[in-house]
Amino acid sequence: MNTKVKSESTKNEKKIKTNIRKNNNSKKKDSCKQKINSFLIYQFVIQTGIVIKRHFPELMELLSNVHDYRQRPQYEVQELLMAVIAMFLFKRGSRNSMDNTMKKGVFAKNLESIFACSFPDLDTSNKLLEKLSPEQLELIKHKLISRLIVRKVLNKYRALGLYYVVAIDGTGVQSFDKEPYPECPYKVSKNGVYTWMASVLEAKIVCSNGFSFSIATEWLKNPANKEFDKQDCELKAFVRLADKLKTLYPRLPIIIAADGLYPNQTVFDICKNNNWNFIITFKDGNLKSIWEEIESLKKIGGVEENQKYRIDKSYHITENYTFVNGLEYKNKYSLNVIEASVYMKHKKNDFQKKEYFAHITDIPINQSNYSLISHTGRLRWKIENEGFNEQKNGGYNLQHKYSRTSFNASQNYYQCLQIAHIINQLAHKTSKIKEMIVGNDTLKSFMECAIALIMWQEFEDNISQGINSKCQFRY
Repeated sequence: MNTKVKSESTKNEKKIKTNIRKNNNSKKKDSCKQKINSFLIYQFVIQTGIVIKRHFPELMELLSNVHDYRQRPQYEVQELLMAVIAMFLFKRGSRNSMDNTMKKGVFAKNLESIFACSFPDLDTSNKLLEKLSPEQLELIKHKLISRLIVRKVLNKYRALGLYYVVAIDGTGVQSFDKEPYPECPYKVSKNGVYTWMASVLEAKIVCSNGFSFSIATEWLKNPANKEFDKQDCELKAFVRLADKLKTLYPRLPIIIAADGLYPNQTVFDICKNNNWNFIITFKDGNLKSIWEEIESLKKIGGVEENQKYRIDKSYHITENYTFVNGLEYKNKYSLNVIEASVYMKHKKNDFQKKEYFAHITDIPINQSNYSLISHTGRLRWKIENEGFNEQKNGGYNLQHKYSRTSFNASQNYYQCLQIAHIINQLAHKTSKIKEMIVGNDTLKSFMECAIALIMWQEFEDNISQGINSKCQFRY
């Protein structure tokens, strides 16, 4: 009996030791994973600093050159502006949230290490933005975009190997129950209730990988202190935006991509005079004479038809194309129209989806470019999804009233948001970051971890070595 008891106790001891060894090994693995995750988040954080250093090394100098209206400044002007840009870079959503975040842990100290400048509270920055001319920040944005163009960062995304696709679209930024400024457009409900809407028309370079970079901005404004028959609208603002776009980028080869509001003689004239091409969404209600001619040509077989089949990650895709060239309009324009009917069938189930696209363009359509022209026209959606939607719902909080009393400040906050969005896209759309964010993980969760890391883990003094380290950006 004793021998049996001893043998059983010996077995139990061995099991206990084995379990302890397994637990220790699992703890080591867990701690190793934590270190790896912490390292990845650190790399995610400094990626922003690396992008600024690599793509925009002159950013702080550009910010320092804006006109300073203050009489007894405590902070440098570039520090005030960088604080606002950082609020959008880290998606704080409001001035108060940014100030509260700066007070926690070592967040402020780490931010100063990353950007090599001090950070004031946002109320101090707001005083500058109330007086600063928005044109100065837009000019800085223009210089950042020009640097990307000169350095050929966007070359691989040029349509037909030559053109930058510039999407045009407008969006509402803020709404008010009372008139916020004299030029603000408004609408009146059936019950006579007035709602004022601050709206903006944007020109953004859009790319197939999801880039959506603001290159010119025009606010919708009614005439100040003057009588007017009609309020300002998107098409009126486009005339002003086009002038600005041509002034800022006089030799840039451009294809204008826009929605169904834009197929009209005014837009065609502007594109022709500025030597721009266009691919514009073509709806049933647009240019009825052109649609009538297309329907007549279809009846006699006067249109060309093609089919393409392709496979992506989830779907088998069949695309049926119909296109026609040389449609005369107003005895002045020779227009071309392409239609695409897209059928998508899921690989793993019976789910099916149908889509239809029609575009009108001044670019001749042929057997080698018809699909490319259609897909280029569809890039217009990037300004809505990766552009406005991301800025409204992706943490930038575009529709928040960063200034409730100064429209001038609101315009400056908007430009700071656009600059931050450009930097974040260049940082987060790299193959390096995409490799970090795998499985069910998201960019949002990485940003939350990044904020926590900046708050509670003090970065070493040699963080500049990480930011200055050599690396390649692949998009």
